[in-house]
Amino acid sequence: MNKYPIKLKPVFKEIIWGGDKLKKEFGKECDLTKLAESWELTVRHDGMNIIENGEYAGMPLSEYLGEKANGFPLLIKLIDACDKLSIQVHPNDEYAKTNEGEYGKTEMWYIVDALPGAKLVYGLSSYDKETFRRAALDGTLEKYLNYVEVHKGDVFFIPSGCVHAIGAGILIAEIQQSSNVTYRVYDYNRPGADGKPRPLHVEKALDVIVNYSENDINKIRYEDGYDEKYLANCKYFKVSHLYNNCVIKAEKSFVHVLCLDGYGKIGEYPIKKGDSYFIPCGCPDTPVSGELEIITSEAK
Repeated sequence: MNKYPIKLKPVFKEIIWGGDKLKKEFGKECDLTKLAESWELTVRHDGMNIIENGEYAGMPLSEYLGEKANGFPLLIKLIDACDKLSIQVHPNDEYAKTNEGEYGKTEMWYIVDALPGAKLVYGLSSYDKETFRRAALDGTLEKYLNYVEVHKGDVFFIPSGCVHAIGAGILIAEIQQSSNVTYRVYDYNRPGADGKPRPLHVEKALDVIVNYSENDINKIRYEDGYDEKYLANCKYFKVSHLYNNCVIKAEKSFVHVLCLDGYGKIGEYPIKKGDSYFIPCGCPDTPVSGELEIITSEAK
């Protein structure tokens, strides 16, 4: 198949905590009231990108990939948290495959924007399994959580086992393993879309929680080597933050390009804020030009 920069049509998800920033600020066109997530790269049964340009326009990305679609490694999202997300944790590959029949989930967040004073949950202030269980069930969990104030440009790496939650007023780019396995620990006793409380998964969460230190997380984030241009370089993905003119090389893996701001060209195609392009592995070197801020992600 011919290889060129492939423009991807996102998949939209409405969730109770979503807002309207992705429509207003990133040009996402949909009728959803609470647009929580825009899946910028997805090859999953619950969301599939469609190619928008060139020879394969209208084709599902899975069809273009063929056998390589099986076990596709990454899921990339833009997330608008108008309200706070549930307190949650993700399992590692071994636990997820045994108990859910899916991969685990290690992820990273790049803070695209945040309201003044916005915070997220990043790990625990202290951890004892039985104390945590009681607190999760009686609604007093928040005093054991580590809260961090965030600002545009901050990066948070979240290995499987790390308790976390996005707070209200934060817009992020999320790069993750292609998994939707989430164990919800606490959800503020709020109702879901059906008016009923969303289910919790406290016992499974307790099976997988790891009380990481900051040093532990940094080692995992850069376990395959460190370079200042990388936001993360772990065993699952390598993520870089680039500006303006550059060349995308897809020599060992595909490269996903997410435009966070500006406009320009990628190869012969226009690119602007909110656009996603998939550069197939083996594609000729692809020049990017213009006044742009982009995040590139490739699988390991």
